[in-house]
Amino acid sequence: MPAIASSAPGKMILFGEHSVVYSRPAIAVPFLGVKVKVTALANPLAPAGQVKIEAPDIGLQTTLDQLPVDHPIAIVIHAVIETLGIRSLPAVTLRITSSIPITAGLGSSAASAVALARAASSFVGYPLTNEQVSQIAFRSEQRLHGNPSGIDNTVVAYAQPVYYIRDKPIEFIKVAAPFTIVAADTGVSATTADMVNALRMRWQADPERHEGWFDRIAEIVDLARSIIEHGDCAELGPLMTRNHALLQLLGVSSAELDRLVDAALKAGALGAKLSGGGGGGNIIALVPAGSEESIAGALIEAGAVWTKSTVVSSRGDS
Repeated sequence: MPAIASSAPGKMILFGEHSVVYSRPAIAVPFLGVKVKVTALANPLAPAGQVKIEAPDIGLQTTLDQLPVDHPIAIVIHAVIETLGIRSLPAVTLRITSSIPITAGLGSSAASAVALARAASSFVGYPLTNEQVSQIAFRSEQRLHGNPSGIDNTVVAYAQPVYYIRDKPIEFIKVAAPFTIVAADTGVSATTADMVNALRMRWQADPERHEGWFDRIAEIVDLARSIIEHGDCAELGPLMTRNHALLQLLGVSSAELDRLVDAALKAGALGAKLSGGGGGGNIIALVPAGSEESIAGALIEAGAVWTKSTVVSSRGDS
């Protein structure tokens, strides 16, 4: 049996992180400049049903039966088996490699789950649909992040820019004109689950104020969608900066994120904000075409540990 390889891109949230957990809209796009790749190789000499897992990027080499049942990788594999209605996978080695930085807000865990689900199901000859893959990845995200919005698994599984409201059908966005984003990482790790849970406690303590902030973010998201689909995408810049200011009020930014946002704006970015769970991770900046290198250089000088640029279009080109 030949090797089967599947991959999944990273993602960026352009607008609406955190408020999306509270049933407000968000816009996210795939980031094809980074990806997770999973290769499935048959092991004809191994015991029947043995699933060997190799993930060198995180130092993991084990078998499925040695993983806790609630390990994210185990959740995905068992969910694939359940969805396909089979008893087990044939003896196989699943090798997972990734160029997506972990805990950087670029959807590393969702991309890993999507690529793994696709590789495992394709290996047995029954590739899952995008919707099935997205639902399986969401189960893994729940284990990792507690109460995820569902946007990461959705945009990664479909690899299209999306407008998303929790528990409603996804809507794909047509991008009127491509635009350029520079992402920069603070080098500070923060888990999405911790940030989401801490914000929930603050919301419970003062729901009226937080609901007002969520409503203001929702207005920004809807205006941004209209601009992306019909207008001049340079107008997204001020909206990004306004969204970041609201995320600061929500308590999910940090000194490091704020410093990079300020550096991007001073270097000529049209707008900038944190992207993802916050507390650390990365910022994204809307930049004029051709200015990527100069703005990236300014971000490195301001303390970013890496930068990556991407062009967003209807095809999710990045």
